[in-house]
This record gives sequence, C-alpha cells and structure tokens, in this order.
Amino acid sequence: MIIDTHCHLDDKQYSQDLDSVIQRAYDKGIQRIIIPGADSDDLINAQRIAHQYEHIYFAAGVHPYHKEQYDETLLREFLKDDKCIAVGECGLDYYRLPENEDEKLREKEEQKVIFAQHIALAKEVKKPLIVHIREANEDSKRILLENNAYEVGGVLHCYNASKHLLELSEKGFYFGVGGVLTFKNAKNLVDVLPLIPKDKLLLETDAPYLTPMPFRGQRNEPAYTALVAKKMAELLAVDVTEIHNLTSENAFKLFKGLRK
Repeated sequence: MIIDTHCHLDDKQYSQDLDSVIQRAYDKGIQRIIIPGADSDDLINAQRIAHQYEHIYFAAGVHPYHKEQYDETLLREFLKDDKCIAVGECGLDYYRLPENEDEKLREKEEQKVIFAQHIALAKEVKKPLIVHIREANEDSKRILLENNAYEVGGVLHCYNASKHLLELSEKGFYFGVGGVLTFKNAKNLVDVLPLIPKDKLLLETDAPYLTPMPFRGQRNEPAYTALVAKKMAELLAVDVTEIHNLTSENAFKLFKGLRK
C-alpha cells in the first residue's frame, strides 16, 4: 500500500479526467489519498470527491496565500465530516511578501494570526495539522511550539530540508516528502533525508504541482507517489516495499481518521 498524503484532486486540472487519474493511482498501489484544504471555495469539491471515492479523504483549512478566506464557522462544518481527517493546509509562506517594509510586516503578522487560529481549531476538534512552510522556518517552529501544536501533531508538507525543523519530530510532527526528492537540484533534501526518523516519514505528491522526474514539466498526479517511494528507497538503501509499508503505517498513526 502507498498513501499520497497531499494531493489537490479538487484542482481544476483534474476536472476532465478525474476517474482516469484515480484509476491510474489505484493501479500503481496508491490506496489512500488525502486532499488538503487550500482554498475555501474548493472545499465543497474536495468533500464531494472524498465521498464519491471510498479511499479518498480531505482536510479543511486555508493556505496562507488565501488567509483572507479564513472562516472558522465554515471550517467547523467541514470538520464534522468523518472523511475530513485533518486541519490544513495552513502555515506561513514568506516567498511573495510585499516590498514595502510596513506592508511586509503586516502580511507576516496576519499570516501568524491565522496560523495560530488553525492550531487552536485543530486542538479543539482533535485532528492533526497539515502545515505549509516556505521561507518561514523560525516563525513557523515558534508558533507551533508556543501554541502547543504537539497536542495533535501534524505533517510538515513538502518538507524543505531545514535541519532546524527536524527537532519537531520529537513533538509529534511528520515530514511529507514528494517529487522534489527526484530533482537534480534537491541536494539539501537528499542529504537531510537519512536524518529524518523513519517513523516520521510520509509520502506525498502535491499534485498537480511538483511533478517528479522523469515527468517534470507535466501535470503531476497521485500515481507518481510510487516514483517518490522508489527514489526514497534508493537513497535510504532499503527495499521499496519497506518504504511503502512504513510510510503507510506512519500515515495511519498520524491521520487517525484514515480507515485501514
């Protein structure tokens, strides 16, 4: 079994061939898929897909780029659904900040507030977090620790190879590794991979983005989780079946709403 813990099947890029995309995933052994909530407008679609397909689940949250959409009442309604198994994706993204210093500071502070609100919600509903971190390692780690996010744990989606964040493995956090691992310029992630505790590794695609080699440049899809697993096995010098098994068991431990 392989589990894709982060796949945007609700994206418009799949609107014409979703059945085929999912069948290809099943054919490659991907037996569970989690759709993260990134945009409130897409949550209805994510929920619909999760109920249409037995082995697909979803999460409810707002990507930091869409922080103005944060609506706790709306998220609570989705989180009541037994196929909504996590809060997120949420977090901090400082990649596209305004150039004006005052605006930059305001943007950072607003993201921090919304991130903390996601954490509080996750603790209340007792569901893990799907955390997005981009160029915000220090602030992200501090907010997770200050708000006792370890009470529910979570996954650092698209783990960025920061050794600083590795300490969070001791606080109930897992590390989502996807197609970036196969890129030629992924030296940092390749070097850090062996340092990640094996009981904290998760597979993901972030499809339709970050397509692994040899399909980079094309639309990503959950079937390619198998390519990530293969590369991970090569780098860790273990049989690929071991990667399938351990990452799946890790996913079941973190996302308790996943049905075995």
